[in-house]
Amino acid sequence: MKFEDYKTISFKREGKVLTVTLNRPDVLNAVNGDLHTELSHVFYDVATDPADIIVLTGAGRAFCAGGDIDWMQSGVDDPLGFDSVVFEAKKIIFGLLDCEKPIICRLNGDAVGLGATIALFCDIIIANDSARIGDPHVSVGLVAGDGGAVIWPQLIGYARAKEYLMTGKLMHAEDAVAMGLINHAVPAGELDEATDRMATRLANGAAQAIRWTKVSVNVGLKQLAHSIMDTSLAYESLSNRSKDHQEAVNAFREKRRPVFTGE
Repeated sequence: MKFEDYKTISFKREGKVLTVTLNRPDVLNAVNGDLHTELSHVFYDVATDPADIIVLTGAGRAFCAGGDIDWMQSGVDDPLGFDSVVFEAKKIIFGLLDCEKPIICRLNGDAVGLGATIALFCDIIIANDSARIGDPHVSVGLVAGDGGAVIWPQLIGYARAKEYLMTGKLMHAEDAVAMGLINHAVPAGELDEATDRMATRLANGAAQAIRWTKVSVNVGLKQLAHSIMDTSLAYESLSNRSKDHQEAVNAFREKRRPVFTGE
C-alpha cells in the first residue's frame, strides 16, 4: 500500500505493528467525503501490509466525532449521490471484518456515530476512561444504518442496544466496559502502555492461529452484516430525504435543539 495516497489517514509502522490514525484533528476526526472514501478501502489495504497487527486510533482529542455537518448537507442536497455513501459504508464494515489481522482500537477520545461503529467492529477496544461512545444517528434524523444495528445487539443485547440506538445517548467508557461493549478503559496516561502491551502480546503470538481464530469468530458477524446492512442502509437513505434530517442539520448549524415533526 502507498501511505502517501491517503489525505485524511496517517500511518506509522513499528516492527510488526502498523498504527492507522484518523487525521482530521481540527474537527475531531469528523467524517467527510474524503475520509469516508478512504475508510472504505484502508482495511483492505492494511490487509496486504507487512505488519501483523493493526492499531486504529484518532489524532487529537477525539477518536471520531461522527459525520461532518457540511458532508451531511451535501447528502441532503444530492440524495442520489448518497448511493455512493451506501456503497462505501458496506465496504467499511466488510473491510474491518475481512481483514484477517487483529485490529486493536486505541480509543483516545469520544467515538460517535460512524466513529463508534468503526471502533466496535475492531477486535479489541482499549479506551481512555474519559472517552464517551454512542451512536446518535437518530439525533440528526437518520437511521443507524451503517453498522450500528448489526454490532450493538451482539455486544450488549437487544434491549440495551435498542435503548441506546433509539435515544442516541452516549455512555462513558467505564460503563461501556461494564456492559461488555468494549474491552478496557484506562486513564489517559496509561492508554499507550495498555495498547502497546496488547499489540506486543498479539505480535509475539502464533500469527496464523490468531488470524484464523479471528476469521472463525467473524463468520457469524459477516452473516449478520450481510443479512442486515442492505436493509438498514436503505432505511438510512430514506431518512436522509426526511424533513427531520434537514431540521437536525439546520439546528446544529444554528446551535439550537432540533424540532422534529416526524416528516
